[in-house]
Amino acid sequence: MDLFSQTPDKHKNLLPYDGTVHYYGKLISKEQADFYLNKLLETINWRNDEAVIFGRKIITKRKVAWYGERPYAYTYSNTTKYALPWTKELLELKILIEKETGETFNSCLLNLYHNGDEGMAWHSDGERDLKKDGSIGSMSFGAERKFAFKHKQTKEKIELFLAHGSLLVMKDITQTHWLHRLPPSKKITTARVNLTFRTIENQAKD
Repeated sequence: MDLFSQTPDKHKNLLPYDGTVHYYGKLISKEQADFYLNKLLETINWRNDEAVIFGRKIITKRKVAWYGERPYAYTYSNTTKYALPWTKELLELKILIEKETGETFNSCLLNLYHNGDEGMAWHSDGERDLKKDGSIGSMSFGAERKFAFKHKQTKEKIELFLAHGSLLVMKDITQTHWLHRLPPSKKITTARVNLTFRTIENQAKD
């Protein structure tokens, strides 16, 4: 199913079954989005991502960062990260998204894709550190990129473009039944920053 040409309707569920995804479109003006993109590039503590696959350590070109209201541990791809304190801009964006969606978040995983050569393979965000069936608010800055969903059983696909300054929310049983990915594209020559606001559960508060 191709959603490229459709005007965003934040109340519409983009998934036909087994989950809930809402695309809010652009939450802020281009000028505001440009401001946040530049601030995120300048102020975030970016690091190349690491993964351990079959005992072998892999370092990606894509860069990541992990922030939160506490130094939460977050483990994926057999590596663990500890959250840094919110920056001013991340806290502003968190408040903006919470006000728009009515959801609450306590952490954020950021990804920096330098160009279209860098993407993300099919996966679901079902790590045990995350609130089960919780909401993930994904805000995009920079290059407009295609984003795709694929049902784990039926293999049905949903695709859309994520605009500069836009918000996508995934929740309910989406991560149980659907995979998602950011496919690479030779046509993209500029950077994209993606913020995925999340909720970490069942970790000590002290």
